[in-house]
Amino acid sequence: MKGFFIKKAFFDGWDNLIGMALMNLAYDAIVLAVLWVAFRAGASNAIFGYAIMLVLLLLVSILMGGSAAVTKNYSDYRRDTWQAFKDGVRRNIRHSLLFFLGLTLLNVNVFVINFYMSFGNALGYLIALIMFWVEVVLVLCIPYYFPLMNLLPADRPLKTARKCFIIVADNLGFTIFFFIYNLICIALSCVTMGLVPGLTGLQLAAQDAMKLLMFKYDWLEENGDKDRKHVPWDDLLYDEREKVGPRSLKSMIFPWKY
Repeated sequence: MKGFFIKKAFFDGWDNLIGMALMNLAYDAIVLAVLWVAFRAGASNAIFGYAIMLVLLLLVSILMGGSAAVTKNYSDYRRDTWQAFKDGVRRNIRHSLLFFLGLTLLNVNVFVINFYMSFGNALGYLIALIMFWVEVVLVLCIPYYFPLMNLLPADRPLKTARKCFIIVADNLGFTIFFFIYNLICIALSCVTMGLVPGLTGLQLAAQDAMKLLMFKYDWLEENGDKDRKHVPWDDLLYDEREKVGPRSLKSMIFPWKY
């Protein structure tokens, strides 16, 4: 399953490289615009800096609700981009706002950890350690949030968030693998100035990962008496393998010839 996930995520990104890069360019523009405003304001006080950070997180969270709809299309082998993006921003606004709160909590928790570490005693270290593991769990859960929203659209934001924790607990091995995969993608994004794979590419990979994991849960729902440790991935992923198909370097560069 992990090997096919890497293949699908790569080719989904390759087949939609231009659209993905354009959306990442929009994210880059937002970040630069906010930083430019902060620079022009010339304010050096901490409160202003925190306010700028919150504005940036809010804008990115709202736009991620739109790009989540686009990556759902990409994962399902559809190319609808801009209309899906606009519809997604409007439709997913409540999920985006909860996601914004989650990102804010992640950032605040870093300061909380440093605060308790500054105590320099056993109690401070213990609380800091607890908050560190809270941070780790949130980091592992967040990538699944928008994909679950797409796959289970009837769920409200808090229900979607709760299911993220269940997914992590039930698929810890894959989640750790996916975390390492995301770190590699982030490193590549730094090299390409956020264009490839960038934030949109990370969302697309998360959508692919959650889509494949849902095949397991559909199978378990139909075969509750079967051993969940021996999921027949070859059978479950047969249709997806056929859709991705065999690929070669020539077919990647000159797709119109194949």
